[in-house]
Amino acid sequence: MRKTLVKLFAVLCLAVCAAPAAWAQSATGSLDFAARITPTAARPEPVRQFTFYILIKSYAAIVKEVEGENVVPPREKFIEGLKVSPELKEWLKAHEILDLTMPDLDKLVTPDDIIHVPEFLLAYQHSNSGGVTKGIPKPRYADADKTAHPDRYNKQLQEYYVALKKFIQSNPSTVSGIEMELVGVNPQQKWSQIQSDHRRRILRMAPEFAQTKYLAAKADTDLDGRASVSGLAPGDYWVSTLNLDANAGDARLSWDVPINIRAGQTTRIELTNLNAADSPASTP
Repeated sequence: MRKTLVKLFAVLCLAVCAAPAAWAQSATGSLDFAARITPTAARPEPVRQFTFYILIKSYAAIVKEVEGENVVPPREKFIEGLKVSPELKEWLKAHEILDLTMPDLDKLVTPDDIIHVPEFLLAYQHSNSGGVTKGIPKPRYADADKTAHPDRYNKQLQEYYVALKKFIQSNPSTVSGIEMELVGVNPQQKWSQIQSDHRRRILRMAPEFAQTKYLAAKADTDLDGRASVSGLAPGDYWVSTLNLDANAGDARLSWDVPINIRAGQTTRIELTNLNAADSPASTP
């Protein structure tokens, strides 16, 4: 009888000791996945020895979060910082362009714009200089009169503006080519550089941010393109390649696929062309 009680006690001890481990195992779930790419007019190929990241937030949302913390300066603030005349700044704010060398600029610039924006006036004068434009008014005012005889200077300056405006209105074709004289004050290149630097900064920061703050696990695929992860707490996850893309033939794909993990169960998913990200090359 005593031996029986001892054996029973030992069995109970084993059961109690094993219970936490069994409970912990059933409280988590697993993930099995396979990744394959199908090139054009070819058979599916496994994505071999490629690292996939299991995130608790979609990578697309993570990129937006990083962008929200690293914003590009507003367009108006950028314009205010330009080393151009106040008149040109106001003109840029009133128009949805920053490229002053675009071919159709002459259709946007009015005679009043040419008279009131110093950069436009100088560009117009240069593009019509050298006697190539017949009948264009010539200024009669002298710079020396600006301080010595200000009244005469201002009177002749206004007369020139009036005559020039009438000439432009009568000869709109003379505005054509003005964009070629605005290369030196064109803000588009600087604005494009700011945008490019911003994209590179996000491209560098987003993957690191994802792994630091939202990484649950990661796994490398085998030669068959398969991988598995265990011990995941129940909940929603995303299988992601971050900013990297896998390739096979002419196909380049990345993934950011949502999954749901349930306690005590294994979630299985196939990563293919059908559930790949839309534009892997444009996502940081």
